[in-house]
Amino acid sequence: MKVKYSRVLLKLSGEAFLSKLDHGIDASLCAHLAAQIKEITKLGVEIALVVGGGNIFRGMPASEKFKMERTVADYMGMVATVINGLALQSALENEGISSRVMTAIPMDKIAEPYIRRRAMRHLEKKRVVIFVAGTGNPYFTTDTAAALRSVEIGAEILFKATKVDGVYSADPLQDKEAVFFKKLKYIDLIHRQLKVIDSTAVTLCMENKLPITIFNFTKESNLKKAVSGEEIGTFIS
Repeated sequence: MKVKYSRVLLKLSGEAFLSKLDHGIDASLCAHLAAQIKEITKLGVEIALVVGGGNIFRGMPASEKFKMERTVADYMGMVATVINGLALQSALENEGISSRVMTAIPMDKIAEPYIRRRAMRHLEKKRVVIFVAGTGNPYFTTDTAAALRSVEIGAEILFKATKVDGVYSADPLQDKEAVFFKKLKYIDLIHRQLKVIDSTAVTLCMENKLPITIFNFTKESNLKKAVSGEEIGTFIS
């Protein structure tokens, strides 16, 4: 099977780790994702991931709810992404896949510090790289971290995994008349205020001509289809 993209970055939200749970990490979901990643590594694709932490702690809502300083809340959210990254690494190891967790906030007892050249070397050695702790700075989302890391490592495309088939005009789970978009331009996401991905991340992708595909990762082999260039989800360029 031919692949269209040889190096990709996959953004996985914290909510994706929930599956049907209200809180925490669904082990079966991690296993499902690891199996999908194994499929594409067998094809020789180099893959890095950026994970969110919303299943454990979300910075902005927490700062409002608990009257917590925003920077403190954001740092707590970054730590939550580390927990998810380690869970995903464990699932990958169960599939026999070599991986590295790299963190933007140094914590050398459990993960490597993010160093671009080292990350590139891991990818060249066909290791899966999991980026955690966002950008290491408050006020930046993990979507923006995904766009930033994609550009830094020379990824050919940014994939964002969701639980729906792509981008809609409204939440398809709440609005049955929501319109599905097969293709969009970067500026459409901003003008239409389609909040499926952070506007700062979209701007960074637009400036660097990095295409984005938003698709449903819960369906079998969708990641494999995405790297092969099949038209799944919503393609943004």
